Amino acid sequence: MKITTQMVKDLREATSAGVMDAKKALEATSGDIEAAIEILKKKGAERAAERSDRAAKEGLIEMYAHPGNRVGVMLEINSETDFVARNENFKTLAHDLALHIAAMAPRYVAIEDIPQADLDKQTAELREKALAEGKPADIMEKIIAGRMKKFYQETCLMEQPFVKNDEVTIKEIVTEAIRTTGENIIIRRFARFELGEDLA
Repeated sequence: MKITTQMVKDLREATSAGVMDAKKALEATSGDIEAAIEILKKKGAERAAERSDRAAKEGLIEMYAHPGNRVGVMLEINSETDFVARNENFKTLAHDLALHIAAMAPRYVAIEDIPQADLDKQTAELREKALAEGKPADIMEKIIAGRMKKFYQETCLMEQPFVKNDEVTIKEIVTEAIRTTGENIIIRRFARFELGEDLA
């Protein structure tokens, strides 16, 4: 199938991929846009993994207040260079992440940040609940794993569907930003404040 300029343009708009990457992905999939998107996503994830060990000490602190000023967020997001940190796309990413945190109230950045004691407690509670519901023993672990996945999506920023587009996760958005900037990007930490909330 002939790969047209319009097909390349459409794929680039959908993925922010470079011209050559988009063309190669379309050629590899005989013009199938959906399959080409998957190839580019996989490629982006591989590039992100390659960059994950590189130091990211530049970046910015993003502060966001939800309309009405009842919820506020302070977020630190890091890049490798000040050049990327000053880029409008990076600033938009930081703003969108802070807005998402305000709306979805995650407790941790990633699964790895959950204390083991909290994981053990959550697993024990889910096991007790499944037993109380009379779930069969042979599928108990599968049920607990499924419910733990839901727990991660509720509590971990990187696992959450993006509030502006629930077809992608925060992890996928950050991976895409790493692919387009060519730099490692890390969500270092965040704090979310809600007016009148109890302090643990």
